Amino acid sequence: MKKFLSLFLSLAVALVLAACGTAKEDESNAGEGEETAETTELVVGASNVPHAEILEEAKSLLAEKGIELKIETFQDYILPNQALESGDLDANYFQHIPYLESQMAEHGYDFANAGGIHIEPMGVYSKKYKSLEELPEGAHIIMSSSVADHGRILTMLEKEGLITLKEGVNNVEATVEDIAENPKNLHFDTEYEASLLPQIFNNDEGDAVLINSNYAIDAGLNPIEDSIAIEDKESPYVNVIAVRKGDENSEAIKALVEVLHSQEIQDFILEKYEGAVVPVSE
Repeated sequence: MKKFLSLFLSLAVALVLAACGTAKEDESNAGEGEETAETTELVVGASNVPHAEILEEAKSLLAEKGIELKIETFQDYILPNQALESGDLDANYFQHIPYLESQMAEHGYDFANAGGIHIEPMGVYSKKYKSLEELPEGAHIIMSSSVADHGRILTMLEKEGLITLKEGVNNVEATVEDIAENPKNLHFDTEYEASLLPQIFNNDEGDAVLINSNYAIDAGLNPIEDSIAIEDKESPYVNVIAVRKGDENSEAIKALVEVLHSQEIQDFILEKYEGAVVPVSE
């Protein structure tokens, strides 16, 4: 009888141990399954409008690719590049190519353009005049203090017939000093930072103010309806995803650019901004 009880107990212990082993194996396998669902966090700095709004729309599409997008918003053009350089951001989305190139040259940033996303046409706004033709002799023209914007603005005004730039001048790098002909003797004020220009316009300062579309939209202006002239869609000033050099080849960054080039996002941009922001697909 004692031998029988001993054998019975041994078998019971063996069955319990086997059951525990199976449970642990099941837990282990479940853990392996969970690891395959890991997500990649991507932190991108952006201006409020339209950049952050476009990124918000892209969040769900990136989530489908296993990427959790976190958006850090900025009110100026200086801090986003500093944050990218320091590693606080994985990428930023706020600047056009000439500005990016000027910042790299000035500050030694080792950045790369991971892809162009959209163009924001520059607009001319005035509370006093309804067209550029109405601008009087000696009109006070206010534009951004950012030198990277000067060539863009002056090229636009040259196309409109208000000024003529010196022959052979690189339009991207042109400054007020490069004006060869100024029939109306326009006075150019480059004192104000770009984000302040909508306020300058609302305060009725100057005869005309040139405002980047992102700041215009953020201030409640409609670049198509409220401007007296606007840059055409052939502008080379494409807003890009900027990253630290080498990161443009990362899977997360490539996925971000791919999503921003998708038909869903392009349709969103066209619908929401009605021509004030123009998507690019390359």
